Amino acid sequence: MRNWKELLVSPSTSIIETMKNIDQTAAQIALVVDDDFRLLGTVTDGDIRRGILRGISLDDQVSKVMNKNPITMKKGASKQAIKRMFQEKKLRQLPILNKNNQVVDVIFSDVLFDSASFDNWVVLMAGGLGTRLRPLTEHIPKPMLTVGTKPILQTILESFIEHGFHQFYFSVNYKREIIKEYFSNGLEWGVNIQYLDEDQRLGTAGALSLFTEKPTKPIIVMNGDILTKVNFQQLLQFHEENDSVATMCVREYQHQVPYGVVRTEGTRLCSIEEKPIERYFVNAGIYVLNPEVLELIPKNTYFDMPSLFELLISLKKKTNVFPIREYWLDIGKTPDFEKANLEFSEVFG
Repeated sequence: MRNWKELLVSPSTSIIETMKNIDQTAAQIALVVDDDFRLLGTVTDGDIRRGILRGISLDDQVSKVMNKNPITMKKGASKQAIKRMFQEKKLRQLPILNKNNQVVDVIFSDVLFDSASFDNWVVLMAGGLGTRLRPLTEHIPKPMLTVGTKPILQTILESFIEHGFHQFYFSVNYKREIIKEYFSNGLEWGVNIQYLDEDQRLGTAGALSLFTEKPTKPIIVMNGDILTKVNFQQLLQFHEENDSVATMCVREYQHQVPYGVVRTEGTRLCSIEEKPIERYFVNAGIYVLNPEVLELIPKNTYFDMPSLFELLISLKKKTNVFPIREYWLDIGKTPDFEKANLEFSEVFG
């Protein structure tokens, strides 16, 4: 049972300290209160990630990213009314206040509905050739390379299981029989695994055209060569909170220009910035898609995720990005593979 008092922070608490509190309590929320425990606002993982996208520093006060008008209920509300509020607003947590707006309790959806399980499908893309990792991948598909003590794909699978997911599809092509023999139907892990067999390479989006039935909830799609500590519950919640049809996980990438950058207006020299660091958000290979998005994917055609998102943008569909602040490593080349093995026990041990 969670102790809701551990979720309380003051408005002057830094964002990074609040973030640590959210992660340590596993409650996915912090409550910002004054000295008399009156609720000033709430902070979720999604609020912090949206602040990161706006350029807010993690050293700033949490009051800069808190939701000042959170959904709450008054003490004494019936269980039926509380359940209805959770279902209508798709809540994960609900602060309960007394008549003085002081926090007296916090109700959590997994406790209220006695479930922490998610029926959303998870699709792991495991059909790539792994060309850049040869000769390591000459006789084994890249997702089956051992990092630490187990195949990369097993670490990914177990991360999703830890967060309550149990319905999986593996998209397979290159040396697929190795993956199928190892994981079978998922019974050993207590989950259901099915396979999308690519007889030709279809890309990270094209493989989704192989579904024989349509999902009823948003699906998570992830490349099978990524190691990460992303909280997939938080990702799904972020997708739903932002009313997205598609969400792309992104990672900040920094590049230092090795020269002094000159700023000009016409022929006039305005300034010189010595070796500036440029920052970008790059595609992190993890996505959430609503079921209707699958109808846009052509059949029997190579089609990658960036092309799908470009199509959605051109159709003016609501797409969002989810900035990853946790550990993330794309095992694309041999140095990445070596780095993953060096860091595995510390990150996943």
